[in-house]
Amino acid sequence: MKAATITKNFLDYDKIEKLAKVSKPSLSRLNEILDKAEKLDGLTTDEAAELLALDDEESVQRLLDTAAKVKNEIYGKRMVLFAPLYAGNHCTNNCLYCGFRAANKDIHRIKLNMDQIREDAESLIREGHKRVLLLSGESGHYPLSYTMDAIKAVYSANVNGAKIRRINVEIAPLEVDEFKTLKTANIGTYTCFQETYDPELYKVYHPTGKKSDYDYRLNVMHRAMEAGIDDVGVGVLFGLADYKYEVISLMEHAADLEKKYGCGPHTVSVPRLEPAPGSAISEEVPFPVSDDDFRKIISVIRIAMPYTGIILSTRESVEIRNELFQYGISQVSAGSRTTPGGYSLSGEKENKQFSLGDHRSLEEVINDLTDGGFIPSFCTGCYRKGRVGNDFMDLAKPGLIKKFCMPNGLVSYAEYLSDFAPEELAEKGFELIEKITKNVESESVKEMIKKSINEVKDGVRDIYL
Repeated sequence: MKAATITKNFLDYDKIEKLAKVSKPSLSRLNEILDKAEKLDGLTTDEAAELLALDDEESVQRLLDTAAKVKNEIYGKRMVLFAPLYAGNHCTNNCLYCGFRAANKDIHRIKLNMDQIREDAESLIREGHKRVLLLSGESGHYPLSYTMDAIKAVYSANVNGAKIRRINVEIAPLEVDEFKTLKTANIGTYTCFQETYDPELYKVYHPTGKKSDYDYRLNVMHRAMEAGIDDVGVGVLFGLADYKYEVISLMEHAADLEKKYGCGPHTVSVPRLEPAPGSAISEEVPFPVSDDDFRKIISVIRIAMPYTGIILSTRESVEIRNELFQYGISQVSAGSRTTPGGYSLSGEKENKQFSLGDHRSLEEVINDLTDGGFIPSFCTGCYRKGRVGNDFMDLAKPGLIKKFCMPNGLVSYAEYLSDFAPEELAEKGFELIEKITKNVESESVKEMIKKSINEVKDGVRDIYL
C-alpha cells in the first residue's frame, strides 16, 4: 500500500487565532455582511469571524433570521433523516472524550458479524429508515475488507421488499488506494471529524493511538477526494477548544478542499461534547458551548457555507433540535443508538459511545417534524442519479437542487406514511403533503408530485427524480 501523497498542513494558525479574537462588526458592517449572505454567495472567514463575535441580542437575532431565510431558500422545509449503525467498538486510540477509548476497561467490547449487522439494518428498516451511517472504532478488528463486507450486509438487508437505499461511512482515515477501494462499495458520503483543529489541544486529547497523528487526520479529506470520493463530510466536537477557532478552521478546511478539488465538503457535523462512559473531561467540558453560542455557530455556518448540509445528532435535546431546524440544520439522526447491535441485540445497551439527549423514536421525530411543517425526507435520489460532488454543487448554487429535493422528499415521506405511520400521523402527513404541493409554483412539478404520490398510494415504491 503506497503512503499518503498529501502531507502539507494547509492551515494558517496565526490567521485563525487573530480571526478568533476580532471584534463584532459595526451596524453598517453587519448590514453589509448579512445583505451579502442573503444573496447566497457565502462568506469569507473574515466575515464569519465578525459574526461569531456578535454578543447583543438584537444583532444575534438578525443573524438567526438571516440563516433561516438562507436555509429556506436552498433547502425549503426538507429535513433528511438517517440513523447511525455501529459495527463495533474496539479501538486502539485513547481519545479522552470517548466511551470507546482504549483505556476504558469498563466497557464490553463487541464486533458485529455480518449476520448481526444485517439484523441491525433490518431493525432500522422496520422502523422506516432508508439511510444509514455505518461506523466502527479504529482497530485491527475492522480492516477495510470488514467495512466492505459490512456495507454489503447492510445493503442486503430486506424486509418485505424494503431496503436501505444509501450508506454513508464514518471510519478511520485511509490511504488513497484504500479510498479508491471504498469508492467501489457504492457509498454516499465519507465522514471523518477532525474533533479539534487546535494542534496543541489535539495532542492533549489524543495522547496515544494512530489518531494522535494530527496532520494525518487533517489531510484525510484531501486523500479521499484525490481518490475520487465525491462527497465528504467534516466536523468538529464543540467543547474541546474555543468555538470561534473551530468554526474559522473548519471554513479554512472547506476552502482548501474547494480550491484543490473544485468542491468543498458535502456536509458539516456540529456535535457538542456530551457525557461518555469513563471520560472525565466529558463531565467537565473544557470549553463549554452554551445554547446561545450554539445557535450562533449553526447560523454562521449556514450562511457562510450555504450549500453545505449541516447535520445535527441526537446528542442534543428535543427542544434545541426542534429550534435549530429553523436556523440551518438540514440533516438529522433519529431513533439513534450509539452501541454496536443497539437496534437488535439485547443486553448491549450500556456499551454506548456517548450519552443521548433526544430519545425519541423515528416515528416521534417524524410526528414532531410534521407538526412543525417540515418534510421528513428519506430521499437518496441525488446519490443514485449521480448528482454528487461538483455536479451537486452546480445545481445547488443556482438554486436548482431544490427542484429535486422537495419533490423527492415529499414522495419518500409519502412512502413512510403509507408503510409505517399510524393512522393519525398518516392523515396529517398527507394533509401536509397536499398543502405543500398546492404552493408549488411550477405546474409541471406540481403535477409530477401529485402523480408520484398517487403511485405511492397504489403501492409503487422507490420513485425519485
